[in-house]
Amino acid sequence: MRRPLIMGNWKMNGSLMANESLLTGLADQVASLKGVDIAVCPSFIYIPQALELTADTAIKVGAQNLSDQEKGAFTGEVSGEMIRDLGCAYVLTGHSERRSLYGETSQLVAEKTLKALELGLVPVLCIGETLEERQSGQMNAVLEEQVNAVVDLCGADTFAQIVIAYEPVWAIGTGETATPQQAQDAHAFVRSLIAKHNTEIAERVTILYGGSMNDKNAAELLAMADVDGGLVGGASLKSDSFATICRAAAN
Repeated sequence: MRRPLIMGNWKMNGSLMANESLLTGLADQVASLKGVDIAVCPSFIYIPQALELTADTAIKVGAQNLSDQEKGAFTGEVSGEMIRDLGCAYVLTGHSERRSLYGETSQLVAEKTLKALELGLVPVLCIGETLEERQSGQMNAVLEEQVNAVVDLCGADTFAQIVIAYEPVWAIGTGETATPQQAQDAHAFVRSLIAKHNTEIAERVTILYGGSMNDKNAAELLAMADVDGGLVGGASLKSDSFATICRAAAN
């Protein structure tokens, strides 16, 4: 059985006061939950606060990005070593906003994923197609290219240490959501890509759904056989809605 993971991606949101209210409220609501892993990914500057506030809870903390470089003259970048030094457990790689807004290629995403693996961080590899790619029948080709870039650089066996997040780009921040069957079909296809190399690891790899999961649709999405959790955006900024999603995964 794959253990579900619910992860909140706060993106560029938050404040010291809002974060404290969110995390203390969330910790209270999920304290008794069993059978689900919970994590949040704040902005870099709020990671220490989040780690402090979750220290005595089961909530883990991750980062939203990392540099492919170890250290040096890279102004504005944050290395994986720094993220690990703080005590983070996870790091997102290849989020669709990094790919679309900042031009991150599948090769660069693979290099960042490898860096995270080398440091003992759990990379959450984000993959997904745009609406144009879906409508033109390219969805599978896009997903395969994004997965294979990591397979080629890191090796298929490393997916035993990688979490995958399927993000239909057309459903992020739009209020649109893939139907449960659309999500299931995409997740099953992604799992089949790993199975080409190692069927055992394919059955073990955790695949999250990352397209506008919220407290209203979470239970239905999480009921799908190959949907192992969620990478949650806007709904993770409210303790009540995020806790509801966590409870759906625990059930």
